[in-house]
Amino acid sequence: MSANPQDVLVETDWLGQHATDPNVRIFEVDVDTAAYDQGHVAGAVGLNWKSDLQQHPVRDLLEKRQLEQLLGKYGVTSATTIVTYGDNNNWFAAWFFWLLKYYGHKDVKLVNGGRAKWIAEKRPLVTDVPTFGRGEYRAAGPDASIRALRDYVLDKVVSGNAKIIDVRSPKEYAGELLAPENLPQEGAQRGGHIPGAQNVPWATAVAEDGRFKPADELRAIYGGKGIDPRGETIAYCRIGERSAHTWFVLKYLLGHERVRNYDGSWTEWGSLIGVPIETTAA
Repeated sequence: MSANPQDVLVETDWLGQHATDPNVRIFEVDVDTAAYDQGHVAGAVGLNWKSDLQQHPVRDLLEKRQLEQLLGKYGVTSATTIVTYGDNNNWFAAWFFWLLKYYGHKDVKLVNGGRAKWIAEKRPLVTDVPTFGRGEYRAAGPDASIRALRDYVLDKVVSGNAKIIDVRSPKEYAGELLAPENLPQEGAQRGGHIPGAQNVPWATAVAEDGRFKPADELRAIYGGKGIDPRGETIAYCRIGERSAHTWFVLKYLLGHERVRNYDGSWTEWGSLIGVPIETTAA
């Protein structure tokens, strides 16, 4: 697949001009689930990654019918252009993008720079919550080729037939932390990384303004770690949202054909019985 960022990435100017188009639906998905209520782009729907986009009590992605019900609630059809943005340089917005692609939605776009860039440009925020008539949404998929489950990852660790990218911070990679420094240190029984994984922190793909770096810089970053666009790559982090960000970069900005997100990530791997773990620094 060739890289076509213009098909999946829009700027804040585009968002300002098209947010309320009838064939466009905007979704804000934040790490801080209270951010939407404090102000958002006019016409944007707020989704809570904890309560709206996961099964309960099972830890898993929404089932197909659950996603259909959720999107139908906001008038989305299979022909709707879905645009998503969020805080923390689009961590969970990228995860929502990945989820939509997993279930086969064709026209999904990510806002370059996300919420922070919109605010930095002093663009308007509103607190009104939009309402929409119900739509009939039918999902395709799932597309198992973009998701890695734990047994699949273990097979690749043993065979060495895929490159694995740990997109967490160096301290998480080395096992000194279980989560980003500003979060509670919980979620796994052990620290460290999957054996053979290269540490390429997600933030290396982002410029100071929160937008993605140019393609030539991105190629140098990942190529320097031996990530071959012709081979298979699996990205993971702690719970799958930062690795969805890297998955987006590799698949859509650089055109890598075979990229999977291991959404179980370290919260799962670091608590599994009997799987290999390394704790060496990058």
